[in-house]
Amino acid sequence: MNQINRVAIVGGTHGNEFTGAYLIQKFAQFPHLIRRPSFETVSLLANPNAFAASRRYVEKDLNRCFLKQDLEDATRNSYEELQAKSIQNTLISNGDKQADFILDLHSTTANMGLTIILVNSHPLNLKLAAYLSQINPLVRVYRCSFKSVEENPFVNSLCELGFGLEVGPIAQSLLKATLFQQTEELVHTVLDYLEQFNQGEIPSTKETLIVYHHLSNVDYPKKQDGTIFGMIHPELQDKDYQALNPGDPIFITFDDQTIVYQGTSTVWPIFINEAAYYEKGIAMCLTQRQQINI
Repeated sequence: MNQINRVAIVGGTHGNEFTGAYLIQKFAQFPHLIRRPSFETVSLLANPNAFAASRRYVEKDLNRCFLKQDLEDATRNSYEELQAKSIQNTLISNGDKQADFILDLHSTTANMGLTIILVNSHPLNLKLAAYLSQINPLVRVYRCSFKSVEENPFVNSLCELGFGLEVGPIAQSLLKATLFQQTEELVHTVLDYLEQFNQGEIPSTKETLIVYHHLSNVDYPKKQDGTIFGMIHPELQDKDYQALNPGDPIFITFDDQTIVYQGTSTVWPIFINEAAYYEKGIAMCLTQRQQINI
């Protein structure tokens, strides 16, 4: 792509993640903040009903509703499924108003700091991620693994350019000024970078980038009936992006038995004890720390 004409900033995909939702409200009230000379910037509150109810979702996780086959399935008619189709129509199927870059704002109860979530390896996404991590040491880059666009259920499946921002730790349905300001600063930096891209003046970055590549999800220890009988071990809690070695404590059961990590190699867990993931059976995501050439 030689020119970016329209950038979409999406917040409130999960209604109880207030940082992104309230940033969208701020940008709607003060649109000059996200205005840049060479492209149009639009802001979108993705899940207004869930936001109004201070809930993650009303019927179904909106950020799992963007599989291509689901968007094309006329029988998918829950509130969030219809909302996903509406967002697709607004951002992608709108002729010359199609979004060229989507920035999706999220927050987490896990100690993720400022995390970029890549859903593909487009060179511009990698260079922008490298630039953000270079100018801000708090920024880390997490790369999901999707074999194709059709397998990606996130909002960012709608556009090849763009990524999610995940900031934390912060409780659900809460605003924290520091994280709010850090997220807004990242948004402005992204917009400034894209403006420079359009002018042919991309800032230089290092030729390599540290990424945390998704390996697998780990569930909590559970009984046969699905009941949890353990929790994150105190030595692991809040240790997102820190090395976990074979034999290290990972869970502690309710009868005070320690469960250790039984893998054969070092991994780097993230999303540790994310509140929203209890229903998904995810206690943490395991990643591999990699240095890639960009």
